[in-house]
Amino acid sequence: MERIEIEPTSTTPKISFLPQDGYFEISGKSLPENSFEFYKPLIDYMEAYAESPVPNTSLVFKLQYFNTSSTSHFLRMIKKFEKIGADGKIAVVRWFYDEDDEDMKEAGEDFKVLSKLPIEIIGSHVD
Repeated sequence: MERIEIEPTSTTPKISFLPQDGYFEISGKSLPENSFEFYKPLIDYMEAYAESPVPNTSLVFKLQYFNTSSTSHFLRMIKKFEKIGADGKIAVVRWFYDEDDEDMKEAGEDFKVLSKLPIEIIGSHVD
């Protein structure tokens, strides 16, 4: 699979999908006008990756802000990677949040409750 690198805009996050390394990162702000149009190809890509993943896969969120419509897409991404863990390979989610942003921390904790994958909630300085 080819890697996907999408530069951020004022309304869409930076996307770095490196399937050969098992590394998938979404960072920045996610408030696309049409979230389905933006995220559908990425979710389809993740689904294809989950069919033949490398032994260790990380899905990393480093978000400063996201809107409600992005939430369902993030959950779909996490669910696609649950298949990897169910197939005996390692898949983890790392949710980074700015230590001063309680809302973003709580969002990560909400995803953790909804997921069968281990989700690490990591307080740090998010750029």
